[in-house]
Amino acid sequence: MTFHYSAEEGSIRVDDNHILRARLQRADGEWQDAEIDLNNHIGNDNGSFFWDGENFADSAQDVHFTIEGDGEVPVLRATLLNEDGEGIERDLNLSERIVNNDGNFLFN
Repeated sequence: MTFHYSAEEGSIRVDDNHILRARLQRADGEWQDAEIDLNNHIGNDNGSFFWDGENFADSAQDVHFTIEGDGEVPVLRATLLNEDGEGIERDLNLSERIVNNDGNFLFN
């Protein structure tokens, strides 16, 4: 299940530039606090996000989370440093790989 559709309204946030937190609904309808360390799943490749990497936050600034557009897309935004130290504004659709598995975040 897409995590942002099953999260308590207003509960999704990114702490410490890499910890995604929310109150997610379980299959029984109850709410549960959940978190996932995005640094374990997302990297920075010369100023671009990439899945199956790690430690993107080590070279990121202004990391924040938003829900955007008519499709209510859950977007991670940050300025990522490239190899020359230049900051490049980037975004990543977190619903591509992160889901709610019975009240817990799961990386697919």
